[in-house]
Amino acid sequence: MRYWLIKSEPDTWSWDDQVAKGDAGEEWDGVRNYQARNFMREMRVGDLGFFYHSQKDKAIVGVVEVIAESHPDSSTDDPRWDCVDIKAVGPFATPVTLDQVKADERLAQMALVKQSRLSVQPVTEEEWKLLCDLGGYPVS
Repeated sequence: MRYWLIKSEPDTWSWDDQVAKGDAGEEWDGVRNYQARNFMREMRVGDLGFFYHSQKDKAIVGVVEVIAESHPDSSTDDPRWDCVDIKAVGPFATPVTLDQVKADERLAQMALVKQSRLSVQPVTEEEWKLLCDLGGYPVS
């Protein structure tokens, strides 16, 4: 299993919107960055990801699961763009802010710190466990 972080502007698609989709989940569409697209192509069913509210909140607010691997993005006719489907798994008890991530030396090499604008990015297992702990999310 691999771990990821995906960003969304909460005014466009929020954690609550994702939760409302239930087990059916939703396409993670609209990504128009080649590196982010390539990361989605690496995702496998069962991989987990942090759901990150960008813009004003700038915080990890929950955990999602990949439920469908890379396929054509239905929001465009351009064959260059793919997406995955995700479903909400559970919220963080306490959102973990970008400021908290940046202040923690153990996370200094995290993509969120080094490539903060990238909308889909990998997360190491060590980062995953640390952030779940900080957010009060049980790690199995």
